[in-house]
Amino acid sequence: MLSFAFAAKLFGRSPAAPPSGADGETIANGAAAETPLAPRKASPPAAWPAPRLALADQLWGPGFITPGGEIEILRLVRPLALTSANSVLIIGIGSGGPVSVVVRNTGTYVTGMETDLSLIAAAQTMAKRATLGRKAVIKLWHPDRPDFAPKSVHHVLAMEPLHDAPAEPILAGLAGAIRPGGHLVMTELTAPNPLEPDDPTVRRWAKLERRNATKLVPAVSLTRMLARVGLDVRVVEDISQRHLDAAMIGWRVLVRELEEDKPSPMMAAFMVAEAELWLLRRKLMTEGRLKMIRWHAIKRIPIV
Repeated sequence: MLSFAFAAKLFGRSPAAPPSGADGETIANGAAAETPLAPRKASPPAAWPAPRLALADQLWGPGFITPGGEIEILRLVRPLALTSANSVLIIGIGSGGPVSVVVRNTGTYVTGMETDLSLIAAAQTMAKRATLGRKAVIKLWHPDRPDFAPKSVHHVLAMEPLHDAPAEPILAGLAGAIRPGGHLVMTELTAPNPLEPDDPTVRRWAKLERRNATKLVPAVSLTRMLARVGLDVRVVEDISQRHLDAAMIGWRVLVRELEEDKPSPMMAAFMVAEAELWLLRRKLMTEGRLKMIRWHAIKRIPIV
């Protein structure tokens, strides 16, 4: 992984942190901090400004914001046995990569959803450039209002759909969207035991991830919720190591590229912030305090 000392050496300078507002919150879109003559509190930064999206493309592949890229998406959808006669709802499409991969490789009709307007815009642009046409629909969804159309799709792929929102209403919404006999594949970051929010590592990781460390749910609790909302859980798999291995590969490739092409000061700052996030996630996962889990479940068919 990219350490701060190594980053400084690699970039040929000590990259400054992204500018921050008067309250110390990072302004990731590069907006200037308020001066003493203008003490108004800065607006919250965008989660996915253009430089961070560009960095994600370099790390994980065009259109992806998490490790593994195209290979991981194809691995996740394999149990769904998708064909051109199917429809699938994908939650967590990043900037469009998962939608493009699934349509191009299976011909399936895809409804892709994200919670961030910047990601939605990027995903729509990718779908248009890839000429996915009617095979792909990109929509915004709100975790606090998971009102998916009932029985509207054959299958669901949900990648980290919870993110601080109440888990069971979201799982119930996803289960309700699946037709009887359809499948759900879900990945989620979990905490086997409650995280201590005052722990320095946890506190810094949660800030960078924009998460409430106290709201991560144990995998066993999510498995029980899936059963309660009408799904038969067939597989519960710890994919933490695969997740970390894919992250390591992405960073190694990027570091090699940067040896020939030094980033701008602004991009260097984004890289250092992203590297810190992944170092902390790696530390917590290596220690077993965080785990990435995959579920495969099937919607029960009502007995007539």
